[in-house]
Amino acid sequence: MASSTHIRPATAADTDLIVELVRDLAVYEKLEDMFVATPAVIREALFASERPPAEVLIAELDGKGVGFALFFHNYSTFLGKKGIYLEDLFVKPEARGHGLGKGLLRGLAQIAVQRDCARMEWSVLDWNTPSIDFYKSLGAAPMEGWHVFRMTREAVGALAEGSPGAK
Repeated sequence: MASSTHIRPATAADTDLIVELVRDLAVYEKLEDMFVATPAVIREALFASERPPAEVLIAELDGKGVGFALFFHNYSTFLGKKGIYLEDLFVKPEARGHGLGKGLLRGLAQIAVQRDCARMEWSVLDWNTPSIDFYKSLGAAPMEGWHVFRMTREAVGALAEGSPGAK
């Protein structure tokens, strides 16, 4: 019997599933030590406000949540249009090979078209060649000449207080 797949928007009832999937992603990316989100924090951020900072699509295989895509809008001043930034995309290893990753990206592309977004962007770890190859197979291309920068909470605080460069 063929497996049944479905992509749908997340609801507050999915909070524990989202936390589980994010934890699984952190393990996969070898970043588990950075994972600190709790169900309460995720529920508050994604489902308790009128304008949540991010949205989530859930991938289901035979009625069970096995993957997710978390995204939010960004804006291009050059294009004068909003875009979609894909923060996280993950499908549990045992559920791969059923088209769920492609389904999540297709769902995200449909949202981008519906909302008149100019583009979709995301980052991928340089060692993650299976994902890089997958993204390229869908028509995505790496951005040449760009580097991702990040300031930690401590660096942001230092800069806000006038001591840039403090760690």
